[in-house]
Amino acid sequence: MKIKFLFLAMTLMIGNLLMANPPKKAKPVSYKADLKQTVAKWEGKKVTGKHHGTVALKSGSIEVLEGVATNGFFVVDMTSISCVDLAAGQGKEKLEGHLKSEDFFGTEAYPTAEFKTTKIQKGNGANYTISGDLTIKGQTHPVSFPANIVITKKMVKATGKVTIDRTLYGIKYGSGSFFDNLGDKAISNEFTMDINFVANK
Repeated sequence: MKIKFLFLAMTLMIGNLLMANPPKKAKPVSYKADLKQTVAKWEGKKVTGKHHGTVALKSGSIEVLEGVATNGFFVVDMTSISCVDLAAGQGKEKLEGHLKSEDFFGTEAYPTAEFKTTKIQKGNGANYTISGDLTIKGQTHPVSFPANIVITKKMVKATGKVTIDRTLYGIKYGSGSFFDNLGDKAISNEFTMDINFVANK
């Protein structure tokens, strides 16, 4: 009886101690974007070919909880749009200017685009599915894409490719969905962003 009583008393004492001092919940760790190492490449297609280039990240961060990516927020500098498949003096400046104009991204009025995650779902290994809200030209729509995220104590490296329907954001120039008789001047509604994101603790 004495042994049972002592065991019960110890159990109650331990329970009271845990209630008085509950275990602390782990807090997410924030990793800040490395703007020099992060690379974002875009590609747009038209009937007669395609163009590709880069755009710079202005700021960004990703949160990690117990070794798993949980949240992220990124700001893209749309004024940095650059075309790399055309040489200077051979159409490069004209295309870049057109992309920055109101026909496309209107960077004077909308110098940045933003992406905020709403859900990051971990798969096997480093495979994730990232869902979030993308804002371009003041309009926000959901996007989702697969990504590979490698996490260490000091760094996060994430790669992924997202396909974006520009017409959802009011960018209708050259779209066969809105204009007739474009012929070989038609431009695809979709463009892709190939992202190599690096963040440091």
